Amino acid sequence: MNRTVKALPWVMIVLWAALVAGALPLAAKLDGVKSDSVVDYLPSSAQSTQVTELETKLPRGHDYEFVIVYVRGSGLTQADKDTARRHLDTLVAKFGKPGVPPPNEGKVDLSPDGKAAFTIASVPVERGVPSSYIEDFRAVVSDRPVGLDVKVTGPGGIEADIDTVFDGIDETLLIAAAVVVAVILVLTYRSPLLWLIPLLCAGAAVVVSQAGTYLLVEAFGLTVSDQNSAILIILVFGVATDYALLLVARYREELRRHQQPRIAMGIAWRRSAPAVAASAATVIAGLMCLLAADMNSLKGLGPIATVAILCALAAMLTLFPAVLVLLGRPAFWPRIPRDGDRGPSTYNLWSRIGDLVSRRRIPAVAGSLALLGVMALGLLTPVGPLRQMDQFVNKPESISGLQLIPAHFPDLGGQPLIVIGKADTGDRLRAAAQGTPGVSQITKGQIGNGLIEFAVLLRDKPDTPAEYAAIEALRTRLAAVDPSARVGGPSAQNLDTVKAAAADERKLIPLILLAVSLVLGLLLRSIVAPLVLIATVVISFAAALGVMTFLFVQVLGLPGLDPTLITLGFLFLVALGVDYNIFLMTRAREESALTGTSRGVVAALVTTGGVITSAGVVLAATFGAMATLPLVFMIELGLLVAFGVLLDTLLVRSILVPGLALLLGSRIWWPTLPVPVSTTPSPTAERPVNASSP
Repeated sequence: MNRTVKALPWVMIVLWAALVAGALPLAAKLDGVKSDSVVDYLPSSAQSTQVTELETKLPRGHDYEFVIVYVRGSGLTQADKDTARRHLDTLVAKFGKPGVPPPNEGKVDLSPDGKAAFTIASVPVERGVPSSYIEDFRAVVSDRPVGLDVKVTGPGGIEADIDTVFDGIDETLLIAAAVVVAVILVLTYRSPLLWLIPLLCAGAAVVVSQAGTYLLVEAFGLTVSDQNSAILIILVFGVATDYALLLVARYREELRRHQQPRIAMGIAWRRSAPAVAASAATVIAGLMCLLAADMNSLKGLGPIATVAILCALAAMLTLFPAVLVLLGRPAFWPRIPRDGDRGPSTYNLWSRIGDLVSRRRIPAVAGSLALLGVMALGLLTPVGPLRQMDQFVNKPESISGLQLIPAHFPDLGGQPLIVIGKADTGDRLRAAAQGTPGVSQITKGQIGNGLIEFAVLLRDKPDTPAEYAAIEALRTRLAAVDPSARVGGPSAQNLDTVKAAAADERKLIPLILLAVSLVLGLLLRSIVAPLVLIATVVISFAAALGVMTFLFVQVLGLPGLDPTLITLGFLFLVALGVDYNIFLMTRAREESALTGTSRGVVAALVTTGGVITSAGVVLAATFGAMATLPLVFMIELGLLVAFGVLLDTLLVRSILVPGLALLLGSRIWWPTLPVPVSTTPSPTAERPVNASSP
């Protein structure tokens, strides 16, 4: 039996080595199943999604459309116009579908001011995603007269630029997250070796989680985007490092009380694992609520992120302790914990904070709530949804080209809308569309399989309230003629995204609150404590969102908030914010059973303060690494979660929650009371209080 116990760490390491080796080929395939198309994000009930499906029944099929814009400030010359015609003929011959005319009847439209022109070319989806051939496409239009500015834009150009921005994003984020975590761990542990172990274990968890995600996509057809893949990496690194900090803190403490590392790790594992598992269960409960989302991108994130949490949990409760045990005490060099060491001082920063909160309970609670309330005032900052053209930090060619169209074509706002209806209602549909306010032009329709398709050009600029109103009006008028008529295209997709995201927000936020509350209730065996904790993290989220909304709009000058930001920000801040309160309150319940609620809460704050703060800083820094990416959504989500985690760690968990628990006293545990699990003295009574114990 003793030999089996001694061999267990080696068995764990060998199993994980085999698991990672088997997962690497599957993880490498994940890029091949990712999709960043707006339509793939939307539910099947959205009109723009249905248009994409109906296009496959038409002669042209579901093609990618590219708009080529030509501009010369002094006015287009005849050579410029001939170049536009030559480009279109070459693009049709090289990229088009044989026998199918190009969109817009192959015309070259000239602007009223004579300084610009545009034409439209299409590429069948069978050729692949736009990023795979965009360089060849742009090479065709690079042959042009001196002084003629040419931009490739439209749905195909924008999707190609999105894919280009996302190219290599996983590797970039992986490096950024690893560097950030490594720096913080080095500063925390001050050891040349110990910081590396959590990173290696987290890396193993990343590989396994990516392989698991690939298998989920293949088995269930989930939508996985580059954004979701990036979030997976951040979650694994963030929560894995948090779990490592908690386990190491307890392990270090037990090494001062036990001579053999295996015994010390066994005790540390038994005392830490339940809280760590409960933390993971809370996050997973929130994540699985995303299965109820309408947005495919949110629905897919739930299982994907759950895989990330489970892999991180498994790695840090099996592989990580196995490596620590084999390395023994030298892993902590030069600050090696010895059997019988007293440990850090019994009176530290967290002792002072605990004393202050205990003596000034009402001011601590009132002051915290007042500060959070002031922060929440930032929610009054006027802000709209983030437009598609504003999602890039550095404006790519497709966006700058799209903005040239309304500048030179006053009657054209931007990208065309696609209308598909029954062929026998075609004339009436076109008449209804022409009579809709905001409509500028209508192209000739194509007919096939009993359907008619035509494009509608609007006057208003893309992704503006005026354009969205025109799309809604167009859909209403067409439905009166043909209830099966559908309106799609890029702007319609963005409108459907805003509407679906708002509906998910109203549905998912209450569901997340309910799920997390139930898990907390089961964990703490209380009704009052979960309600208190949930209330504090909701207030904390409102404060964080208020501050960051003001920062995004008034300081950074960002053009809007991503439609899914509030839902995802709420999910991560509630689930992850509750995590730290779980670590605090499970220890408080343990201590309260031995010394009473007041002393137990203070003892829990003192013993968990250092390690939870370190964990919060690591998680915040990990999410903050997302701000290095060139996408506004990733910057917004990363900064919001990073600030919210710090706010929850430094203010809510440190002052507000302990203050409320002290004010409520034993009522915080209603309807049950903490019961001592043994007659042994409190752990804090039999060893020096320090800030590193969970």
